Amino acid sequence: MIRQLSSFIGVGVIASLIHYALLVALVEVGGLAPVPSALCGFTAGGIVSYGLNRRHTFVSDRPHDQAAWRFALVASVAFVLTYFFMRVLNETGHMPYLAAQVITTGVVMIWTFGANKLWTFPTAKL
Repeated sequence: MIRQLSSFIGVGVIASLIHYALLVALVEVGGLAPVPSALCGFTAGGIVSYGLNRRHTFVSDRPHDQAAWRFALVASVAFVLTYFFMRVLNETGHMPYLAAQVITTGVVMIWTFGANKLWTFPTAKL
């Protein structure tokens, strides 16, 4: 469990760097609003996250045709959570978008680790 959590955090750092880089670029350079920019970043980071988590964190032997749709469903819930928390914290609560994204990332990380461990990749070798 500790190895899985450590690996999940490492993968999360890589995926988050991609997410945050795209978020900041879209807001600061592209002039887009923070919420849709956060969702674009989330999507890019999520693509990287699937491959790395499947291979390194959960060491799953579940075939892609079974794992991918489950991962996509977990990611879809995480996408909605990202939208909700960014809207509430940034747009409604007027929190700076990066601070709102940090809080959102924490909430989403808890959801995705639990759901992926228990449902997407339950055959993982420990």
